[in-house]
Order: sequence, then structure tokens, then C-alpha cells
Amino acid sequence: MRIFSGKIPLQFILLGIVISSLSVACSTNKKIAYFQDVPDSLYLKVHENQVKKFVDPVIQSNDILQVTILTLDPGENSVLSNTNSAAFPVQPSSGGGASLPVNGFMVDRDGLIELPIVGKIKVSGLTTAAARDTIHNIVAKYYKTPVVNVRFTNFSVSVLGEVQRPGTYTVPNEKVSVLDAISMAGDLSIFGRRENVMVIRDSLGSKKVVRLDLNNLSQTVQSPYFYLSQGDMVYVEPNKAKIASTDAYRARNLTIAVSVISLLIIIISRL
Repeated sequence: MRIFSGKIPLQFILLGIVISSLSVACSTNKKIAYFQDVPDSLYLKVHENQVKKFVDPVIQSNDILQVTILTLDPGENSVLSNTNSAAFPVQPSSGGGASLPVNGFMVDRDGLIELPIVGKIKVSGLTTAAARDTIHNIVAKYYKTPVVNVRFTNFSVSVLGEVQRPGTYTVPNEKVSVLDAISMAGDLSIFGRRENVMVIRDSLGSKKVVRLDLNNLSQTVQSPYFYLSQGDMVYVEPNKAKIASTDAYRARNLTIAVSVISLLIIIISRL
């Protein structure tokens, strides 16, 4: 008795293609959601002492500071504050695009800024709050009850790799986490490795690198790199699916394979 006639029914061929496609889809990277260590049915409480404490950034050479000094004499305010400072190119807060000029006082290599009337003041190594108090104490010698405010003008972080809008982002405040930076960059793409996000920090002339696992909430918030410093770079590595999709040879071979399969289906369906 002849069981196999030599011809494979078209239905079996199509069924095989469907099963193969499903198996490929099921084998793709499943680590898409953040913080997978938090179950759907469980409230995970992260205690305050488990979160890495935020440390105010300190002023360094080449930082640009916005210094505002208000006194009882309105005519002196424009002289003392940023209206009399120099303009420096700073990347726009949207990331990418041409640099925009901003007014500010640049910290020189000796850690000094020079204010009108007041003169040179040492600010490197200080937080903006400490620099504010230092400037206030000096200005108070010349003006009654001055109000001083100091903030970074060029506090920026860079986000590169598998995000929607890679670029350098100027942050309006000093407290920004790695999640804030990723959010500003439009979130990770579907090809970003959430378990392997790299933070690169310039520290005393050397580069420090750490990898964060965004699938693990407790580990991420406890990292000393959870809060970013001025000039930090966040790099999101592509996963294997992205690497495969950008491989020209693999894409060419896949196209050829699909064409051959389609041709075989047409030939077999006509036999």
C-alpha cells in the first residue's frame, strides 16, 4: 500500500509556515516592561532608606551659572545679575538642533566667577545653595538685604542608543534620575535592552561606567548612578533583534528565502 505519493498538500506547507512564524515570535525578547520584579498582584514597598539619597551636585570648572541678585535699588539689579554676563552656547532642552546662546557666568579653571562690582568669588566645589550663601555674604557688605539665587544654566545629560529621541538635554533643575533622562528622550525603543542600560560619568578626569537593570526596581533606585550628575551619558544598548534587523547579509538571505518559499508554494499549488 502506497502511503506517501511524493506530493505534500498545500495545507501542510501553509501550516508549517504559520507554526514557524509563531515559534519565532514567541522566541523574541520578552523583557519589554520595566521593573519586572514587581508582581501584578503584590504591592512592593520600597523604604526610604533603600532609595539612594540624592546628593546636590557641586560646581566645577567650565560650568555656567545663572546668578540673580536683587537689592532695594532697582537700578543696581541689572548690573549685578545675568543681564551683564556673557553669552555661551548651550544645547536646547529638547535635545538635538543648533546650540542656543544663554547668559551666565562661566567658572574658570581656578574655580572662580567674576561678578560686577563684587569681583571674583571662589565657587568650585560648592553646591549652588552654598555658592548662593557665599555670594550673599559678600553682597551684603555693599547692599542692604540682598536676595541671591544661583542655579546651573548648562546642567545637561546625554541619552544615546535605542531611545526615540537621542540627544543632549538641558535640565531645568539639578535633581534628575536616569528614568527622567530616558523619559525626556521619548522612552526606550522596542529594541532597547532594559536590563543593560549604561551610565557613563566623568569623574576627576576618568570615566566611570555602571550598568543598570531597569527590570529590577530595588536595584535601580539603590544605585549611586540612579540620580545623574552634570554631563552624564546614558547609553541604551540594542538587543539581538535590532542587531539582526540591521544585518544586511541576514536581511538579504531572509528576502531570498521568502522568495524561494513563495515560489515553491506557487509551483506546488499548480501541480
